[in-house]
Amino acid sequence: MKHEIDFAAQAAKLKLETRAFIDGKYVPAASGRTFDTINPANGKIITRVAAGDAEDVNRAVAAARRAFESGSWSRMHPRDRKKALLRFADLIEKHQDELALIEVLDCGKPISDARAVDLPDSIETLRWHAELADKLHDQTTQTPADVVSLIVREPLGVVGAVIPWNFPIFVAMWKLAPALAGGNSIVIKPAEQTSLSLIRMAALASEAGIPDGVFNVVPGLGHEAGRAIGLHMDVDCVSFTGSGEVGRYFLEYSAKSNLKKVVLECGGKSPALVMRDVQDMAPVVNQLATGILFCQGENCSAGSRLIVEEPIRDRLLDELKAEFASWTVGNPFDAGTRVGAMIEAKHLDKVTGLIAKGAAEGGKITFGGKRILEETGGYFVQPTIIENVRNDMTIAREEVFGPVLSVITVKDEAEALAVANDTSYGLAASVYTDNVNVAHRLAKGIRAGTVSVNCFSEGDFAMPFGGYKESGFGGKDKGLAAHDQYLEQKSIWIQLR
Repeated sequence: MKHEIDFAAQAAKLKLETRAFIDGKYVPAASGRTFDTINPANGKIITRVAAGDAEDVNRAVAAARRAFESGSWSRMHPRDRKKALLRFADLIEKHQDELALIEVLDCGKPISDARAVDLPDSIETLRWHAELADKLHDQTTQTPADVVSLIVREPLGVVGAVIPWNFPIFVAMWKLAPALAGGNSIVIKPAEQTSLSLIRMAALASEAGIPDGVFNVVPGLGHEAGRAIGLHMDVDCVSFTGSGEVGRYFLEYSAKSNLKKVVLECGGKSPALVMRDVQDMAPVVNQLATGILFCQGENCSAGSRLIVEEPIRDRLLDELKAEFASWTVGNPFDAGTRVGAMIEAKHLDKVTGLIAKGAAEGGKITFGGKRILEETGGYFVQPTIIENVRNDMTIAREEVFGPVLSVITVKDEAEALAVANDTSYGLAASVYTDNVNVAHRLAKGIRAGTVSVNCFSEGDFAMPFGGYKESGFGGKDKGLAAHDQYLEQKSIWIQLR
């Protein structure tokens, strides 16, 4: 008989660090203030976290600048930076069960996702970028015999990273791994809803041998700590993942301060196109369900708009509803749970409000659509399918960030492509077809940063990730391209005598 692990009991035993991590040590907020962090699965307070503000950001940025200017990390041999980052990855792996429990407690996501996706992928992302630390080669150009030309890449300095609440460690790793590999110092502001895992991870960075001041974590409210990072005159770059509304603030902060570089990843309304030539629906419905239900739909690249050609619509939806029914909603610490809780009460209200608006504007809810498990005190909503959606309806235009699929029926490939591109976003898309010509036409025609064919995927850590249009700009997360946003390029021209 297989032994069931009591993850909830393990989580109850956690000793949670709640202070900021600045200049190599844990410290309370300068003001002494704290804020509540809530367990989305039961609505109860987990603990109180240091509420960092501008003063704490000043302390963190000053420490990061001192470390950068000292050269303890920025001028360390890249081979030694690589070794330290690999030790960091090893320590995260050693503590991955603890970190996964913290993620579930704080985020409300299923323990199976945290253990199988979030932590393993974070570890491998860090290792991949660490291995690049001593392989980011400079260049020369062809010049006259009496000239030496060099094109060198140097670290920016102090990087501010503002992290979303849906993938606290995972998205943080997309930013900190290339930033640190290139020799920068970093100040991380976690989302106020999910600060605990990054606070814990900071100690592991120090244990790995990353010098004091290089890795700093300042929890706090967005309009205080986040704003302070955006406006800080000694922050050289801000990398932000989150809503377009907040992303615009960072552009404003940059303009009002030192014109710091701003890298934005700001969400999506990703289409999933299913073409009439598909014969085997089973793998398609599995991918469609994963695309919208993974992480409770709280995923910026979630395939939230199903665009399906009319001849196969009914058959697809029949099978898709059966697949939706197999995704269990419940306690995130139960191994069998596949859909956890919405992050907070306010967000639950947003999701259910958009579902209701979708119905009011003419959509038909044919699966789910309701809040459930209210007796737990948690913020759970059913996986939901809304049919008869037009692309001009609110449910098709706004990012729901929940397990809600809008179904839009089209007559042919041309209309499918037109509807897919009729959005202010352009983060991701997926195409399902048995015809290689259709696959290539649509993959080339869709205006999105990532297009998956016959799967729902963002690619692995070697693939650049970022969007078109209002989904963001300024650089790419993941892949070799991620390093470019944290490095300055310098031209050196040497006249020989």
